[in-house]
Amino acid sequence: MQQVKLVSADERLIFSLSGEIDSATSEDFYAQVAAAYEHDKKDVTFDCAALTFIDSTTLGTFVKILKMLRAGGNDMVIEKMRPNVKKLFDICALDTIMEFRS
Repeated sequence: MQQVKLVSADERLIFSLSGEIDSATSEDFYAQVAAAYEHDKKDVTFDCAALTFIDSTTLGTFVKILKMLRAGGNDMVIEKMRPNVKKLFDICALDTIMEFRS
């Protein structure tokens, strides 16, 4: 089960992601982020400390979110990823277009 929770909207939109986000839930993930962003256009941070699994569909969703943000003049940071999750981003060389923090 995945959870996407907006935990702060002060200077940035900060989402806490937990559980699993895969092909069955990635559209819901995108819809929640897009709705919050449309309401309050700011840079976005994803706190992934509790995110246990993603698949290739989810990687595409992160790229889709990044394109939406950059089209609006904003950016995103993905932080606190577990090694098994970060590995998928590295394999696809997404670290060249996205910012990651420990």
